Amino acid sequence: MTFVGFSPRQASAGIGLRHAHYSEFLKEKQPVAWLEVHAENFLNFNTPAFHILERLREDYPISLHAVNLSLGSTDGIDEDHVKRVKALIDRINPFFVSDHLSWGRVDGYYLNDLLPIPYTQEALALFESTITRIQDIFDRPLLIENPSSYLQYRVSDMEEVDFLTTLVHRTGSGILLDINNIYVSCCNHGWDADAYLKAIPPAKIKEIHLAGHSLQGAVRIDDHGSPVCNDVWNLYQKSIGLFGSVPTLIEWDTDVPDLETLRAEAAKAQDILDSVRVPSNTTRKGSHVRFG
Repeated sequence: MTFVGFSPRQASAGIGLRHAHYSEFLKEKQPVAWLEVHAENFLNFNTPAFHILERLREDYPISLHAVNLSLGSTDGIDEDHVKRVKALIDRINPFFVSDHLSWGRVDGYYLNDLLPIPYTQEALALFESTITRIQDIFDRPLLIENPSSYLQYRVSDMEEVDFLTTLVHRTGSGILLDINNIYVSCCNHGWDADAYLKAIPPAKIKEIHLAGHSLQGAVRIDDHGSPVCNDVWNLYQKSIGLFGSVPTLIEWDTDVPDLETLRAEAAKAQDILDSVRVPSNTTRKGSHVRFG
């Protein structure tokens, strides 16, 4: 299983496809480079939403972002769910498929959240086994997204970034680097965001997410309900300076604005992608995706 390569200058900024904007996309082609959708919203192929996705796939490259693979569940994988996602992959042919460094299922019940994990050798072995099995079914690598977090387990024996990088090296998967999540977690726990970025192998980063968050008391919450803040934009610029141009998504899931606002946020990301030169020591064959 390998990633398809493309020249770093081709990296572009996309947006998440949301129900509120379906009619505009169907009315006319939008100046949007690519779209990302949540896999679990399209598992039933006999729905209007799926038929719209099939139609839009003709005009836009699609990245598939799952939220219910529950990679850290001690239950193991839900074979039926994984196979339904595989069927969607076969129908849509997304350029990336991703999920989170988290869990959300226990005793057959799905929980409505992406729950944190302890960063231990035991958890690492569990994730490795689950991701390897899912990648075998999908016949492609997964991208693993770093989470936002609001608490830490006392039993963790390694840093989050070390856990993530060890995991992707062992499984052959890639990283979906969420810059907002790094910022949120670092603020909540007193971590060093610059050190986090520098610990990540550039060749493993295939996609980047940007989003807004809220401040609730002393805690920052990753709610995807506002524009990207200046601090996150600054951290994103540092990331592109370190890693080169990487396909970047604007996530906005609550209080979804009009399409023009989303396109404007994507344009900010594109300006950074276009202006930051790829470092000479990060030529990475196979590190990006070819659109089209």
